[in-house]
Amino acid sequence: MYYVKKRMEISAAHRLCLSYESKCSELHGHNWVVTVWCKSKELNEDGMVVDFTHIKQNILGKLDHKVLNDVLPFNPTAENIARWIVDRIPECYKCEVQESEGNVAIYEAD
Repeated sequence: MYYVKKRMEISAAHRLCLSYESKCSELHGHNWVVTVWCKSKELNEDGMVVDFTHIKQNILGKLDHKVLNDVLPFNPTAENIARWIVDRIPECYKCEVQESEGNVAIYEAD
């Protein structure tokens, strides 16, 4: 099995739709740190699991310097974003989304 890991930093804003009162319901921003883990039993024709640039384009290109509520079709919690990333990249099996220091969500596909 081959494994690759890509770490990216994203600057983006969001507001959460919550069932309780919270300051996070107001628009605010984070410097997110996203780590993506990918794997494959075989390398592609270029000798890669997946091109790091393609991961960057799929994630950074869609989310960086955006209001996440405007570009994602769900409540943009760190947990939902991690799942969205895993679902978006076929080789990806795990994603860690750090919203701020000490606040991390991880999604791993079964």
